[in-house]
This record gives sequence, C-alpha cells and structure tokens, in this order.
Amino acid sequence: MVIFGIYYKITAKAEKYRERIGNMLRFSEWIVKHRVLILIIGVLLLVPSALGYVNTRVNYDILSYLPKDINTMVGQDILKEDFGQGGFSLVMVEGMSDRDVAATADRIKAVEHVSDVICYQSMTGCTIPKEVLPGNIYDFFNHGDNTMMAVFFDDTTSADGTLAAVEEMRSITSEQCFISGMSAITLDMKDLTQSETLIYAVIAVILTSIVLTVTMDSFLIPLFFMLSIGFAVVWNLGTNILLGEISFITQALAMVLQLGVTMDYSIFLWHSYKEQQKNFPDSRQEAMAHAVAATITAVVGSSFTTIAGFLAMCFMTFTLGLDLGLVMAKGVVCGVIACVTVLPAMILIFDKPIEKTSHRDFLPAFRRTSSFIIKHSWAFLTVAVAVLIPAVFGNSHYGVYYKLDSTLPAYLDSVKANTKLAEDYNMNSTHILMFDSSMSARDANKMMNEIKSVDGVQFAMGFNSLVGSAVPEEVLPAELKSVLKSDKWQLMLIGSEYEVASDEVNAQITELNDIASGYDKGSMLIGEAPATKDLITITDRDFRIVNFLSIAAIFLIIALTFKSLTLPVILVSVIELAIMINLGTAYYTGSKLSFIAPIVIGTIQLGATVDYAILMTTRYRTERHSGRGKKESVSIALSTSIKSVITSALGFFAATVGVAVYSDIGLISELCMLLARGALISMAVVITVLPSMFMVFDRVICRTSAGFLPKEDTGKKHRHIFRTA
Repeated sequence: MVIFGIYYKITAKAEKYRERIGNMLRFSEWIVKHRVLILIIGVLLLVPSALGYVNTRVNYDILSYLPKDINTMVGQDILKEDFGQGGFSLVMVEGMSDRDVAATADRIKAVEHVSDVICYQSMTGCTIPKEVLPGNIYDFFNHGDNTMMAVFFDDTTSADGTLAAVEEMRSITSEQCFISGMSAITLDMKDLTQSETLIYAVIAVILTSIVLTVTMDSFLIPLFFMLSIGFAVVWNLGTNILLGEISFITQALAMVLQLGVTMDYSIFLWHSYKEQQKNFPDSRQEAMAHAVAATITAVVGSSFTTIAGFLAMCFMTFTLGLDLGLVMAKGVVCGVIACVTVLPAMILIFDKPIEKTSHRDFLPAFRRTSSFIIKHSWAFLTVAVAVLIPAVFGNSHYGVYYKLDSTLPAYLDSVKANTKLAEDYNMNSTHILMFDSSMSARDANKMMNEIKSVDGVQFAMGFNSLVGSAVPEEVLPAELKSVLKSDKWQLMLIGSEYEVASDEVNAQITELNDIASGYDKGSMLIGEAPATKDLITITDRDFRIVNFLSIAAIFLIIALTFKSLTLPVILVSVIELAIMINLGTAYYTGSKLSFIAPIVIGTIQLGATVDYAILMTTRYRTERHSGRGKKESVSIALSTSIKSVITSALGFFAATVGVAVYSDIGLISELCMLLARGALISMAVVITVLPSMFMVFDRVICRTSAGFLPKEDTGKKHRHIFRTA
C-alpha cells in the first residue's frame, strides 16, 4: 500500500504539472494567434495611461511622508486650521527704503494663497518710530541695508497653491528680493525635476540600446525591447493616478529602474525563442508559443524576488517607501505582462527585418575566464573574506545626510536666498513654537528669555515680544495679532544659526522642547529642523525593518524555489556582500549618502541582482542532478551563465549611470550611481565568489537541497524505500 501511495502521489504531481504546462501553452498559442490584436490593445492602452501620467500629482515635499500622528505633523495641521497658515518663507529685500519695502509687502500680501506678511514696515505702517519698538524686534527685521519679512501661506509647504504663490512672488518682485524657505526650494526642485525626467528616460534608452546591440545577436531587436518596456513603463506611470499622487523621487526613478530590472525578461524571451526555433524550424509561431510558455514559467518566478524587495519598502513608517515600493512592484508586473504579450507580437510581426539585421555574437564565450575562476576558487573565496571585513566596517561608518536641498545646484534662486539669509542674518533654520494662548505675558516672556539663552538661538519673537512697554497692545493692527495668536494657541518664531539635520540643531531642538514643556506640557515645536529630527529617528528604525523584511522574503523565496536550507544563506550572503561593498565604498571615498540611499540600495540591489545568482544556481543544480561531478557542474553553470549575467548587469548599469552623470539633483544622481555601481559589483561577486562557494560547500548543498543528488543516488534512495515497504 505504501508503494501504491507513493506512486499515486508522484503520478498526481506529474499530472498537475503537465496540466499547468498545457494551460500555459494554450495561453501562449492564443497570444501568438492574436498578435496583431494584442499589439493594437497595447497601443490603445497607451492613451488612458498617458492621460493618467499627465494628471498624476507629484509631491516634492519629502517631510510630508512622515507619520501624521507625530507632534511636528500634528502641529502643522493645527497651524493651518487655527491660523489659516501652512508654510512660511523669509523674504529679504536689499537696498530699499521703508516705503518701498512696505509697498513690496503689500504686493506680496495681494498674491493668492499668501495669508499674512509681517515686517517692520507693515507692523508700523511706517508711522511708529523704530526707537519705540523693542530693539531686538527692529534688529530681527533689519540688518544693514537688508530688510526681512515673514510671509505666511494659507496652505502647506508643497501645496500647489503655495508653489504658485512663490512663483508669482518672484515675478512681481525685483532682483533685490530673495525668497528663502522650503516652499521656494520645493518650487525649484519641481522645475528642475520636470525639466530633467524625460531626458533621464532618453539617456537610459540610448545607453541600454548600445549595450544590447553589442550583447545581443541582432541590431534591431534592442529597438523592440525598448518599445515593449516603454509600453510597460507608460502603463505603470499612467496607473499611478489611482494612488492619488507620487513623490518626485518615484517619478524620477520609476522609468530608469523599471527599464533596468525588467530588461532581463525580454532577453530571456528572445533567447528562448531562438532556442525553440531549433525544435520547430518550420513554424516560427509554434516556436514563439513554446518560448512564451517557458518565459512565463521562468520570468514569473524570477520577478518574485524583485517584487519582494520593492514590497518590503512598503512597511516603512516613512511612507515614501510605500510610494516607491508600490509603484516599482506595479512596474515589474507591467513589465512581465508586456514581455509575454506585446514583445512576442512585435517580434513575430517584424520577424523578417529582425532576421535581416542579425549579426555574430560580439561577446566572447568566457571559457578561459570560467576555467580560471574554478581553478582558483579558494583564492577568490579568500579574497572575498578579506574584503568582507573592510566592507562591513565601511558599511557601518559612512556618513549620512538628511538635508536634501544641500545637494541642489548653487545657481537656483532658493539656494541663493538661503545662502544670503545665512550670511547676512546668521540664520540657517527657523522653528515655530506653539503654546497655550492663555499663558500669562509674564510666563511667556520668561520662557522666551530662556529660549534666547539656548546655544545657537539668534532670535525669538512672539506676540508678547511685539508688545513692548512703549507700545500698547491696542496700537498693533488686528491682522498682525491674528498671525501670532488665536483662541487656543500663540506662536513664537525662533531663528537658529545651526543648519537643519546637524547634531547641533538636534540638540538645540531637544533643549527647546524641554524648556517649552516646563511651561506648557502641550506645546509643540514645528518647522523643517524639528521634522527632520523626527525623520532621522524614524528612517533609522525603518532601515532595520526593511532590511530584515527584504532579506527574509527573498530568503524564503529561494528556500521554496530550490527546496534548500543552505542555498538561501549562500545566495543572500553573496549579494549582501556586494551591497556592503557598494555602500561601504562611500566611507573610503569620504562621501556622504542620503538617508534614503541605504534603504533603496539594500532592497533594490538585493531583489534585482539576486537573479544573477539564481540563474547560475539553477544550472548548477541541473548539472549535478544529471550525474556530473562537482567541478564539472560548477564549471558548466558558470560558463553558460556568465554571458547572461554580464549582459543583465551591463544593461542595468547603462540604464542608471547616464542619469547619475547628467542629473543636477544630487539625490537622484547619487541613487543612480549607487545602483549602477551595485550592478557591476553584484556581477563581479556572483561570477567569482558564488562558484567558489559552490566548490567549497558542494557536499553540504547536495545533502540539504532537493534535486541536487545524482540520478543513481536518487535511485538507490528510492530502492531503499521500496525494500522497506
């Protein structure tokens, strides 16, 4: 009975497998038969996708992705609800008379979405002598021949209305006017991103096509690869409208990343098609049908690791990860669909021109390279262990920056304004303290005096500081009082000489919060610097979570794919070594990385390049199972995989390196350079270290993984089971 039970299970499993293959083949045959219809549908889908892309809002405010329940975000909501104010900007005018400054303030106040303007001239109407005002108030607004005004907007920092207001303010003011603050930076970043994004795609397509022309066997096939992936990219970007909005980082990287990570699928289909033509020389349609069926099986499994890497980012509390993760996971799905529908249709329709442009393979066979690596496997493994130590150290000690505008070009108007603010007023950041409006004037002044004594505080201005002993409260304009005080809250502006995200400003924020909570437990300190301090804490925790989840997910996928206990450890370790080398290089070159870089690189490089290792491992298992010895199996696996790994890695490199060199946005340039470098490092590590690990751990792998034991060993095992039964 045991024998019949085993036989039944094997037969049933084989039957299910044949049924699944049969279903895929029928689906593939339908695609081949209706190739023209599929291409027409693909083209028609571009229309709504293009409309969706154009109408998808892009968010340029990184800090808006912080959790909504932290004090800095709650305070911003209260500021908007109770005071009708969202973002604010400090505007400097140079070499103007008091009356000209007042006229400029009036013009700015008339701009739509500007809620209030505070300056010495608007406060006094140029009628109250400066000697009557508290000295520090006049000094706050005036420095030499420079005059500063605080402009408040009725919407958030990166809202469309706020950005439109900043743009209009620039158009109605002279060159003597400098508009600083996050809203001005956001507007410049928006203009810069919009001017560069399409150029990113063009550069990536040109460079990738050059690589494919050299590595493929046809001059024309790269064109259809790019068209097919282009379909998928447009579908992906168009469906982003369902998300409501996407970040500018996602918009800038989506095209390039989708091209880089899904190009392998097109290459696999083409190689499979060429292979099937040998089996079906008289029918290209039949060859393509079998190629599509094989591609579905291979590509769907391969895409799981990439999707897992992107989806791991969705678990970040800093929801920029959710934004980028969802869009890129969706992009991989679109890439798979286009690969098994649109691309086969294009290849069959344009088969003759493709055939006419065929050329010999320009890449060598790399047989000597493979033999050299196998022969010196212990040497490569020793080098890997030696490199691991500095890689781990560098990966743990590279510098990180959180102030993203620090990487923007110096020629931008907002950068010039912020630089002038720092130079003329020694002010690099501005905080807003919100506290109970019922606090007595005595306590408010006492608290303000303590705040002024904190290291790095350049000024502190609140409602009570405006009401000096010589200025009755009744004299102040009602609209001025409404800017700083409501029924529940009153505001205090605090200027700091410390830069956002610096250790000094973070310590200052902690001290300011301690002082304020001593007078009002419900007080809140908001602004770019406090929000960035929260960002540092949150993303540090997110990195650990996302890193663990991405490794765990891909570990599990590999374990289930190969039914192995040891291969997940080996494959993930190899790619993690490449990632540590990539990130650790920043330490040894003395460069800093953005806070988002470790998260993006840690997930994308792992998810996208572990496929190189899976490809080689699959062939290694096949050769071992066929009865070949360890050395021969590893040698065949390496020699047959090396060209595919090099082609894939060079394609990923080409898709990203051009953007890294071209982009004026430091964050985008940095991420693309890391991805380009990571592709080459992963390629080198997979080609040299992975085969060496197979050579060393072959016996352990074979005993702890399914499908590796030679046929005779498997047969002996089965005969043993039967005799026992």
